[in-house]
Amino acid sequence: MMNHMKSATVRDLRYHFPEIEARLREGDVIQITKRKRVIARLAPVKPRPSRTYPDFRAIQREVFGSKRLKSTGAELVSAARGKY
Repeated sequence: MMNHMKSATVRDLRYHFPEIEARLREGDVIQITKRKRVIARLAPVKPRPSRTYPDFRAIQREVFGSKRLKSTGAELVSAARGKY
């Protein structure tokens, strides 16, 4: 078993992966060994920044207010594409 070392054997990966995963979540880099030789390193993935998308409905309300348009947004885009 892994104990408190920051290394694990290939067998540990197979039979004790939840423990290895927990160490990765804590930010540890783990060396994977096979027959006492380091063959790989597992490192935690850097968390991706969450994407925030613009609030298109709020932008539309800001530009057009409560005015109802005669055509849909898809029709406007389609018409604009035909011009170029």
